[in-house]
Amino acid sequence: MVLDALGDALRNTLRKIAGASHISPELIKELVRDIQRALLQSDVNVRLALELSKTIENRALEEKAPAGMTGREHVVRIVHQELVSALGESRSLKLGPQKIMLVGLYGQGKTTTTGKLGKHFKKKGLNLGLIAADVHRPAAFDQLSQIGEQIQVPVFGSSDNKDARKVVKEGLEEFKELDVVIVDTAGRHALDEELITEMKSLSKIVNPDEILLVMDATVGQQAGPQAQAFHDAVGVSGVILTKLDGSAKGGGALSAVAVTKAPIVFVGTGESLDSLETLDPDRFISRLLGMGDLQTLLERAEEVLDAESAEDTARKMLSGKFTLIDMREQMEALTKMGPLSKVMEMVPGMSGMMKKGQMDETQDRLEKFKVLMSSMTKEELENPKIIKRSRINRIAKGSGSDPQEIRELLKQYNQSRKMMSNLGGNRRMQQRMMKQFGKGDLKL
Repeated sequence: MVLDALGDALRNTLRKIAGASHISPELIKELVRDIQRALLQSDVNVRLALELSKTIENRALEEKAPAGMTGREHVVRIVHQELVSALGESRSLKLGPQKIMLVGLYGQGKTTTTGKLGKHFKKKGLNLGLIAADVHRPAAFDQLSQIGEQIQVPVFGSSDNKDARKVVKEGLEEFKELDVVIVDTAGRHALDEELITEMKSLSKIVNPDEILLVMDATVGQQAGPQAQAFHDAVGVSGVILTKLDGSAKGGGALSAVAVTKAPIVFVGTGESLDSLETLDPDRFISRLLGMGDLQTLLERAEEVLDAESAEDTARKMLSGKFTLIDMREQMEALTKMGPLSKVMEMVPGMSGMMKKGQMDETQDRLEKFKVLMSSMTKEELENPKIIKRSRINRIAKGSGSDPQEIRELLKQYNQSRKMMSNLGGNRRMQQRMMKQFGKGDLKL
């Protein structure tokens, strides 16, 4: 998970409240000290950490819980609200025709982020092209071309042409019929006059709707001054923070950029081209505190699931009639939604329930189950009850596995079918689930 250490520390702190018989001033002061320590360990600016913890303490001691809310819930709500406020305002890029220019220093991840951003728009159904305007870094065009092939998006550029202005002009003409054009520009080791001149020159040619600054989260609190310097130079409209997943300084980078009032539009949460997330402070903090993020989970599911197929599978699951084929389809859909660890952190109460090793083991198990099912016949997949000893041995031999692994798969399948069958008897739960598919009731 993004900012693992901070998330773990905050969740452990809030558990003290959940386990307390009543909310006392002493408990609140202990809570505030723990939050303060967690923020400082995540490289959040000392002054901001102190102000934030003091505000939480004052509100928790002075404000009365709203009607219908317990004291514990009220304190958790205050912590959530103040952490969201510390991240500042959020904004999203429009899903329509636009030109985007990415800027930043060397080694910040601009080219990879160009590909991630391209995939983001492609998943939204927009036609786009990428322009490789970094004519200084060796192999920059080749790198972007490879990324373009992966996401099936055209790339314009040249390994020989060292005139960035010419490349951009020709690229804009080439992609004039497309919805979105993203320009990947060159960087420098520092924001010097040469880089500023080049960015301003390209900006006049592109006339971009957005100028996004790409920054590595490992720079920590220095992210603030850097963001301000770029904003003063070329007027950036937003910031994309990369490498937020593995940075102990991620808290510092997030809070520092927020202080500059430069909106953080995306955060990079991994190395894959899918690992780019819109930064919604409310959702982000909810996940950090272990409250989940069902809205993002549903949006992610909609991207990979066919609505009609999902509804059909839901009916089968709730009736207890679903087969191993349905189970395999659901496992494949889950895999498309991203690493299991990222999916689980969106489910309320599940974040932090499983350690990374356990999560990796579960992910491997799902992959193994898919291999086992690939060695089964259609008849066996549709009617798992016929899979007895002789068939188990044949499947194990065909998949290069142990018979016990087949039995574990069948056990998992039967448990899931039984659980869903019991759920199917709950009409209220049926209606709630099917409402997600735009239906009123489920006829089994």
